[in-house]
Amino acid sequence: MTLEKATRRRGEELENAILDAVWDEISEKGYGGLTYEGVAARARTSRAVLYRRWPTRTDLVLATVARLGRRTPRVAPDTGSLREDMIELLRYSNSHRLGMWVVLSVQLAGFYAETGVTPADLRARLLGDRPSLVPEIVARAVERGEARPDLSERVLRVPFDLFRSEAILRLGPVPDEEILAIVDEVFLPLVRT
Repeated sequence: MTLEKATRRRGEELENAILDAVWDEISEKGYGGLTYEGVAARARTSRAVLYRRWPTRTDLVLATVARLGRRTPRVAPDTGSLREDMIELLRYSNSHRLGMWVVLSVQLAGFYAETGVTPADLRARLLGDRPSLVPEIVARAVERGEARPDLSERVLRVPFDLFRSEAILRLGPVPDEEILAIVDEVFLPLVRT
C-alpha cells in the first residue's frame, strides 16, 4: 500500500482556488453569507491562509472581482454593420456574462452598504485598464459613415446600461426582442448620422 503525499498548492493555483470559492460563495449566499470559514472549506485551505492574503471580506471581494475581469474574455464583433455588431455584443453578454452582472448587482447589495464601494467602483475594477468595446465598434461605424463622430460617453454607455437594467429586473436573461429594441429603438437613433 502506497501513500501518496498530498501536494500543497501555492501561489497562483492556491489564489485561483480561493477566489473561485469566494465567487461561488457570493453567487450562492450573497455577501451576507460570505464567511472566511465557508471560503476556506470550499477552497480546501485554512482561514489563516485567507487572512494573510486578504485581511477583510472587502479585500476578498475586490480581489475576486479584479480576477473575474482579467479572466473574462473580450469579444469584439466586426460584422461590417454597427447594428449587427451591437446585437452580437449584447447577445454575447446575455449568454456569457449575465450571471456575473446579476451577482454584482443583487448579491453584493450588503457589500455596497457596508463598504461604501459603489457598483461603478466594482465595474472599474472588473474592467481594469481594458476599455469598453462599444467605442471601438462605434469608431468603425463612424469610419463607414454609420454613426456621428461627436458622441458622448453617456450615449456610448446607453446600450449596456439598458441591458443591465433589464437583466437585473428579470434576474435572468434578457429576451432577444428586448436586445433588438435596445439597439433599434434607442441606440441607433441616438448615434446615426
